[in-house]
This record gives sequence, C-alpha cells and structure tokens, in this order.
Amino acid sequence: MPAVDTSTVSLQADNPLKTARGLVSDLFVVRPWIYWTDFLVSLAIAYSASIVLLKLPMVSWEWKVAGWFVSVAALYRVSLFMHEICHFGKNEMRGFKVAWNILAGIPMMLPSFFYETHREHHNTRHYGTEEDGEYLPLASGRLRDVFAFLAQVIYMPLLTFFRHLVVTPISFLSPSLRRWVLEHWSSFVIDLSYKRTIRPQDPLRWWAAMEVACHLRAVVLVFVISSGVEPWYNLLLIWSVASTILLMNHVRTLAAHRYRSDGKAMTLEGQMLDSIDISARDPLTLILCPVGLRFHALHHMFPGMPYHNLATAHSRLMTQLPADHPYRSSVYPSMWAVLRELISEVRANTSHGSCSNSDPNPQARCLGELPKPTAG
Repeated sequence: MPAVDTSTVSLQADNPLKTARGLVSDLFVVRPWIYWTDFLVSLAIAYSASIVLLKLPMVSWEWKVAGWFVSVAALYRVSLFMHEICHFGKNEMRGFKVAWNILAGIPMMLPSFFYETHREHHNTRHYGTEEDGEYLPLASGRLRDVFAFLAQVIYMPLLTFFRHLVVTPISFLSPSLRRWVLEHWSSFVIDLSYKRTIRPQDPLRWWAAMEVACHLRAVVLVFVISSGVEPWYNLLLIWSVASTILLMNHVRTLAAHRYRSDGKAMTLEGQMLDSIDISARDPLTLILCPVGLRFHALHHMFPGMPYHNLATAHSRLMTQLPADHPYRSSVYPSMWAVLRELISEVRANTSHGSCSNSDPNPQARCLGELPKPTAG
C-alpha cells in the first residue's frame, strides 16, 4: 500500500464524506438485540473459561492452557464494548451501559468512564494534538519508542490495580487530591502525560460509585489470596491475562492509524486519511480487531455508526465509491502491512536523525522525552 501524505492529499469530489455518507445513510440504526446477544454470549464464554483457568487444580494444565487462551480472547472482546459505549448518546442504550459496568467493567476494574476521554480522539480540534490522549507521534519517533509503547502492557495492569486498591480511597480525603486523581489517573490512554479535563456536567457521583465498586473488587481479590482461599499463583494468572489483553489492544492500536500528525488539528477527512481499515478476515485479525475495529478509518468518518453495520458499510463503499475516492487509500490488506509500513517509517526517520531535541514541533517529540508516567 503506497504511503499517503495526509497534509498534501487533495480530496476530490464535492465533499468526499458527504458522498460516502449518502451511500450508507441507512446503517446508523443501533440494533440493541445484537449488542445484548454478543455481549452476554461473549461474557458467558469468558467467565466459563476463567473458572476453568482459576479453579481447576494445577495438575489439569491442558485445561488451564485452553482456559487461558479462551479467557484472553473472550475478555478482550467483552472489554472492547467499552468503545461502543462511549459513542452512545446520553440516553441511548442506558440499560446496556449499566449492565456492562456491573457485569464486566467493575469485575475487570475497567469502569467505562475511564474511556469517555475517547471522545476527544474524535474531536477535530484535538485529534493528533497534545489534547489527544490516544495519539502519539510514533511515525516520527524512534524504534525504541514503539518498544516503550508496547512495554506499557507489563506495568499498566499493576498500576490500574494499585489505582483502585489504594489511590481510590485516598483520593476522597481532599477535593484538590480528588481532582488531581481524576485529571491524571482516571483515563485509559496511551500518552501517559495526558491530563483529563473535568467538566461541570460530568457525573462525578456516578464515577465515584463505580470507583468504590472497583475498590471493593480489588479488596476482595487481596483478601481471598492473602487468606489462602485462592492460591497465590492465581494473581500471576490474572496479571498474565490482563497484560496479554492489553498487548493485543496495543498491537491493534499500532495498526489503527498512520501516526503522522504534525501536532496540528485535522479535519474529518484528515482523520480518515491518517486512519486504517483492514480488509483481511483471517482468524487472528478478527480476534485482534473485534466489534468492528477492523474499520477504524470508516469509524472516524462516521463515529456514530454501530459496530454491527461497519462491515456492510465498508463493502458498500468499496463497491460504489469512485476509484479515486480518498477512502480507498485508507484500506490495507492486513494488519501486518500496516505495521511493516510504520516500522519502515520509524527506521527511516531514525537513520535520518528525526525526533531531535531541537525539533520546534512539540508533538513531534520522541516518546523517550515525554514526562514520566503519572496517569493510569
């Protein structure tokens, strides 16, 4: 797939996004039964496999290995419904939001409000800038920066657990401390220097209730391990599952964008051209990119389209859009094609001495020069 310079591509047609939207305007209707069925079946599989993993004796290692793999894949799919939840309207699918948090988010210590900052990732004033916690200038960085990004999967589950077990109760001791924790340690982002904006309309009591529930979940886990109710090695198994899930998401994230932003705000067309669709349907790609996340460029075009319609929309656009429509340049044959291109760019930049300390563009800084991690 040829490289696309998102700053110089001229967008043909009167309005490329309007043209595309006209072809898929009937695909924005959410079908609740699909969400509920997919979520509950995936959850049942995930928890059944987790019981096999954590409850069977160590002598049944074949079953434990199978339970580990199924747990990872199913819990990963369940967790990524959080992405859909943050795109629902204020009063849309409220029962699903509550059920997801009670049945999955809190048990996994992934409350959905930690991901509401994702909306900034779609904001045309914030995408690709320092205000976007889900974006790093990886394409203009060094290879070690990519490895540093992937290394987050080792310690982020531990930081998240510490956040819920220790930081949550301490945060309620003073208003200023509470605000700092919400701003710096309450977002699922990849840029660990990101500072969340707390708005007057944010439901702080609802957030607090979810945090307290996650804290109690962490306390119960510590109690059952320390009292001998559960074997100590279950902690290692849980950490391994959490880290692998995060690794899968980080690999998917690397293949979601081109990461060529120069730190300036982008139009929706620019977001589309900096984002990726994956046409492959092999089992590994489908596992790594569940709930419609193969179609990330399409999602940035139409963030309100439910995941269950993205494949249909993509097929329709590829069939009916003109050959020179810019959407086609966002489609790659596989995740590996995207990752190869990213690594090639990083190597080229490194060999040319990119990402120097004298770079006047703050968003083009090396990941190694970012502030030390303070966010969760």
